[in-house]
Amino acid sequence: MKLYSTVLKEAKAEQIIQKSRFICHVKPVSSREEAEDFIASIRKEHREATHNVPAMIIGDKMQTMWSSDDSEPQGTAGAPVMNLLSSMGLTNLCVVITRYFGGIKLGTGGLARAYSSTAKLGLEEAGVGGAYEMSVITYRLDYSTYGRLQKIQNGSFDILGAEFGENVDVELSCDSEKEAEILGFLKDLTGGKGKVLKIVKKILTKQET
Repeated sequence: MKLYSTVLKEAKAEQIIQKSRFICHVKPVSSREEAEDFIASIRKEHREATHNVPAMIIGDKMQTMWSSDDSEPQGTAGAPVMNLLSSMGLTNLCVVITRYFGGIKLGTGGLARAYSSTAKLGLEEAGVGGAYEMSVITYRLDYSTYGRLQKIQNGSFDILGAEFGENVDVELSCDSEKEAEILGFLKDLTGGKGKVLKIVKKILTKQET
């Protein structure tokens, strides 16, 4: 079940506009504290920058929405970034846009376009997908069955990893609603000789097709 839309990974993108250098830093986060730590790290890394403009949205229902213009003219920096994030329905992410002033003023409209377009570049680099409630199943099977499992690409599960010993302990993820179906599939695949070691619920992000 899809819970919300967010970014898939931490990323960075930049562009030059009228000699000013704009750098977008994007990170998926799960709390305001994590977002604030990310903002602090970017400000430390780019302490010589003219501005470090932050924006964050946190919570599956976008409960926390905050941005700052960081001394740019009011409404020209943080607000355009926040508008972009909210219009895309994204949450649980933090964006910081660093600006090194190049000596040419952009005007209020130019600033808003510069910050929003830089944010868009960062989001494209990070990738946008969905956060889903998934069942993560650890299942023990033999090597030959694991080989057959690897060749099956039906889109109903993903292989996250495996540990190899006398047998193979493979970790699979699937939508929670499909848990019983996948367990039945694994039982049939192993002829009833496989073994469920663990099932946990996790929120995982994945690219949407």
